[in-house]
Amino acid sequence: MKHTHTSTTDPIRPLTIVLIFFLVPLNCWWVVASTLRVGTSPTQVSLFFNAIFTTLVLLCLSVVLRKGREFTNHIPTLNRAELLVIYTCVSVGSGLAGVDRLLVLIALPGHAHWFASPENDWAGLFHRHIPQWLVVSDKHILEGYYRGVSTFYTSVIFRAWLPVVLWWSAFIVAIHLVMLCINIILRKQWVESERLSYPIIQLPLEMTQSQGKFFGTPWMWLGLGIGITIDVINGLNFLFPVVPSLGGKLYDLRQIFTERPWNAIGWSPIAVFPFAVGLSFFIPLDLSFSCWAFWLIWRVERLLGGIMGWRALPRFPYEAEQSHGAYLGLCVVALWMSRRHLKQVAKRLFIWERPADEPISYRLAIIGLILGLAFIGGFCTKMGMSPGVVALFFAIWFAISIAITRLRAELGSPVHDLHFIGPDEMLPRMFGVRSLGAANLTGFSYLYFLNRAHRSHAMPHQLEGFKLAERARIPLRRFAVLMLFASALGAVSSFWAFLSLGYWEGGPSGFARESFNRLESWLNYNAPPDLPAIGFTGLGFGLTLLLAGMRMRFLWWSLHPVGYAISGSWAINPMIGSIFIGWLLKWIVLKYGGIRWHRAAIPFFLGMVLGEFLIGTFWSLLGITLDQPMYRFLF
Repeated sequence: MKHTHTSTTDPIRPLTIVLIFFLVPLNCWWVVASTLRVGTSPTQVSLFFNAIFTTLVLLCLSVVLRKGREFTNHIPTLNRAELLVIYTCVSVGSGLAGVDRLLVLIALPGHAHWFASPENDWAGLFHRHIPQWLVVSDKHILEGYYRGVSTFYTSVIFRAWLPVVLWWSAFIVAIHLVMLCINIILRKQWVESERLSYPIIQLPLEMTQSQGKFFGTPWMWLGLGIGITIDVINGLNFLFPVVPSLGGKLYDLRQIFTERPWNAIGWSPIAVFPFAVGLSFFIPLDLSFSCWAFWLIWRVERLLGGIMGWRALPRFPYEAEQSHGAYLGLCVVALWMSRRHLKQVAKRLFIWERPADEPISYRLAIIGLILGLAFIGGFCTKMGMSPGVVALFFAIWFAISIAITRLRAELGSPVHDLHFIGPDEMLPRMFGVRSLGAANLTGFSYLYFLNRAHRSHAMPHQLEGFKLAERARIPLRRFAVLMLFASALGAVSSFWAFLSLGYWEGGPSGFARESFNRLESWLNYNAPPDLPAIGFTGLGFGLTLLLAGMRMRFLWWSLHPVGYAISGSWAINPMIGSIFIGWLLKWIVLKYGGIRWHRAAIPFFLGMVLGEFLIGTFWSLLGITLDQPMYRFLF
């Protein structure tokens, strides 16, 4: 007889909620300060080092309190479930403060008015289409943000920003609600039924094992020592160049291939970082092989384009477009593989009583999904966008989100950025600028923070939280509510951190410049549909389906569609050397030692990740304190 998920769960006590309330804003401020002062955002890879460090600190405090139980009888300690809930909520909340969300969004509300001039004629081009309820247009209010040496904490400035912050925060929460509801619908299939590996959560899972088993392993301490040593030496080399480095820098292969046509390979950096090698060890061999194999294939294609001189295809091989199509293909494959489960979900919507094996009601998830989508649609149409464009825009956006979530759950990709090729780029290329109109294009510019890249995407963290819940007996309904609470808290806290630091030190504006310069170009030139871009997007979609079909049909087929999708984006470049080393070490371990060596090696590679994260945390906090750049192992 089946028992419910909640019958053996550990409690989530009020102390956990209090800690989330304080730790999410604290981590948001840390991420913002590290990004602005040090040049390092902890949210650039799939595993956030600020969330790992926060979990480690809480774990150490719990151990100390347990050891001194006779002196601290009235001070509660955290159980494993509570530690993992806090880890997940910190990841979801602080991810909003990262480079691909609020760092982009915070510059958008004031940019179009502050930088408008007679030369660019932005006032005539698109000011009439700007949603005034989402922006700050008063230059007296904006002056402190852009020039610094001011304060956010005045009643005039606070009142000017408050409605903007609340509206954008509500929009972000609605998006997170939709993603959470999709995860609830897919959870049983992707967490319980399929044997997905969830490589990204291995470190927090091992760290929070009972009785400190992870920290009692000699191999873990060896890996930890290696990670710490390399990062300390590289950090000292950054501060004092006379100190020799142990890598930690990007070496561009273009310095070797300088002559035509070989220089057509473009930017091709190689580097090795301990944390990336450690994470890559947990990636299935076929995916890590596919990542570097496709990375080489892209360079061959670039070289081919340089040799052939195809002027009619100026961006050949259209890597961004192919990657966009590949992500859409991954979504289709993921949903197709879950089709039987989705049919069962549809049937259960008409059953009034909640089945015993459903810890969260599908009916409630569908209601939440509808409400979230309704708010998003109303929000964007109020911005001036047309309903049909809004529907297509977010259909593509959530398809990319589902693909990212699936590839993280199944294969643990350390990066998934998809730079500069969201629906805001593809729709103008598909339909042409004129047919979309200035109002929709202006809306795209204010939604740039959703599309510039997807490194700190919240949806995979939500699903990984559900996997942690299964492994650590966490009550799911309360956990889901806390993740949504962390989203709201993270949005407001990130705005507060950026505005507080921005008015004192001068706020960031570079990403907004990208968005509005693009809008100016759209409106001035009215580009027609880009047929090559459409064709290569279709090619990416078709190749992904073909690669997925080959994997399902032939066991010997090694090229994975996920490797094709992620290897064409920017963020894979700094990681590719580490992925290759991780693949090589894992191949050697499995070939000569089998599963026994593999299990024994797990603490060593997790220790390498933890070691570099610890010293990376030190350099980040030191840079924040001294207000100067430090060595960064995240590029």
